[in-house]
Amino acid sequence: MHGPTDRPGAVPHRATSGVAVGGGRQAGAKLAIKRVFDLVAATLLLLVLSPLLLSTAVLVRLDSRGPVLYRSTRLGRGGEPFTVLKFRSMKVDADPAVHRQFIAEMLARETKAENRSTIFKLDDDPRVTRIGRVIRRLSIDELPQLLNVVAGQMSLVGPRPEVPYAVTYYRDWQWRRFDVLPGMTGLWQVSGRSTLTPADMLELDVSYADRWSLALDLWVLARTLPALLRPDRAR
Repeated sequence: MHGPTDRPGAVPHRATSGVAVGGGRQAGAKLAIKRVFDLVAATLLLLVLSPLLLSTAVLVRLDSRGPVLYRSTRLGRGGEPFTVLKFRSMKVDADPAVHRQFIAEMLARETKAENRSTIFKLDDDPRVTRIGRVIRRLSIDELPQLLNVVAGQMSLVGPRPEVPYAVTYYRDWQWRRFDVLPGMTGLWQVSGRSTLTPADMLELDVSYADRWSLALDLWVLARTLPALLRPDRAR
């Protein structure tokens, strides 16, 4: 477990391996290509999906009081905090302590397959709005993160954007997930996310950070939509 840092919520520099941050000219060229691909693809998706984005914004606004977008601090590459964007799917007075406790229990226990039945007790979370349940099930709530991708804070493919309080329970090897930009989708998304524990997802995040490539990104992207359309996965 790591101690406090100079920047609240930031990951100590010694916590990451630097595999994707450094790596010489070849790694730099790969990162540049990945960035260009992210920027072009995210911009095109924003244009193509603009009718869906606009209609979702209207529905969120009509369904319950509060802002259309939900802004929350997440940890990105190198453990740098940034503001992630989502369509609001919860009531404005929702208590974040419920999710904080949930994550704490799951990571502290490192829940495995034998007790998966208790993992997703937040599925019927009363804090979620009516339209929120729909957009969460289809992952439409995460589409505003395309703006994070355009801004260079996220990638289309990568580890999940992590909540700052979760790193309190990290083991040393799990910090390697911060070697790369977080993604809108990733191995966790196409590996049955509704049956994965937070510990399982961390293993997939680290696996991606250790072996990412453009080919792997394309493989994940090709499988993301089918994964989202499966009712047992898109929760």
